[in-house]
Amino acid sequence: MGRFIYAEYEDVLSGATSDIYFYRTLKVLEGDGLRDVRVHAEVTPSSLPQGYRWAVFAGRREVLKLLEGKPLDVYAIPEGTVFRERDHYGTRLPVVSIEGPYGEFAVYETPLLGFLSTASGIATKASRVKKAAGDALVLSFGARRTHPAVAPFTSFYAYVGGCDGVSCVKGAEFLGVKPMGTMPHSLMIIYRAVKGDHTLAWKAFDKHVEEDVPRIVLVDTFWDEAEEALRAAESLGDRLWGVRLDTPGSRRGNMADIIREVRWKLRAMGFDRVRIVVSGGIDERVIPELRRAGADAFGVGTAIANAPIVDYAMDIVAVEVEGEWRPISKRGKLAGRKRVFRCWRCMEDVVALLGEGRPRCPRCGAETEELTVKVMEGGKIIYKLKDPGELREYVLDQVRRLEL
Repeated sequence: MGRFIYAEYEDVLSGATSDIYFYRTLKVLEGDGLRDVRVHAEVTPSSLPQGYRWAVFAGRREVLKLLEGKPLDVYAIPEGTVFRERDHYGTRLPVVSIEGPYGEFAVYETPLLGFLSTASGIATKASRVKKAAGDALVLSFGARRTHPAVAPFTSFYAYVGGCDGVSCVKGAEFLGVKPMGTMPHSLMIIYRAVKGDHTLAWKAFDKHVEEDVPRIVLVDTFWDEAEEALRAAESLGDRLWGVRLDTPGSRRGNMADIIREVRWKLRAMGFDRVRIVVSGGIDERVIPELRRAGADAFGVGTAIANAPIVDYAMDIVAVEVEGEWRPISKRGKLAGRKRVFRCWRCMEDVVALLGEGRPRCPRCGAETEELTVKVMEGGKIIYKLKDPGELREYVLDQVRRLEL
């Protein structure tokens, strides 16, 4: 049957994942000696997912690795910047701009947009989930809900977007953190079948798993959730960090009421320090109710792994002719080389043409800060890539100031 169907690292770098019309475009340009015409192309959001007021810009790291070594200059807003689709005046934000010979990056438009659209979608959904969860723990459980080849990518940008941890081993490796997780139902079933008592799985987990791993056990495999939670607390005592509820949808009933019952029974029996972890069909819409019911942590898989993308487009907005940049674009787009400025006091953005100077905030009159910075010069990355933890804090600091 051959290998798995996915693109290798070299396939992406060679342009093999691009759309064919870029290759045909290059053939035409080369035929007329126009392959090396210098252009200024910008990436702007075409639309945000339905109902979203803002998005997280993510994937710049991938773009820089994609274009590294090419004779190009790249400008971009910082990775992790939370942005609205348009600025104060209705202009779409150029999140990335590329200057150089068009033939050097034409075939990379497809993977470049794919990196940005997917990473931004994942990071944005993770931010929304974390925003809804507040100080509750949020873990990315999405590895089983996406193609295995991109599971580490999903985990990386879920963490950048705000998740407190990830379950994917390779994703955690890229992040430089320890993978986090609990136990599967299969462990409980095997102990029930072989030993006659599924609760022995909790003790075996405590006995054999490394000491630095929190003792979080499943309590919804065979019995009533509240009864299993109480039995787990009695069985492991102070070593129990938390219990996880992952009841299948067909048996769930009212999840908030189940959480309330578990929380109440644990409190009544003196185990109020035991946390409740909830997983299975969790997203930002249901978290507030589950949080009020007593949930302390959430494992989120499908909602983040299959997050709606942020739709970006790339367009040429200026062409260098006889040493001068000439603003030009297709209809519906705004020509000219641009920069993005932000007022951090009120989170308002303004897009200005290069050379217009620094605008003041149109809402409060405060000075703005230029977000657009040069990150690549002549194919060399000149901007230090931030640690994923730093990016995460940058994202969350902005998200705390915004409404869902």
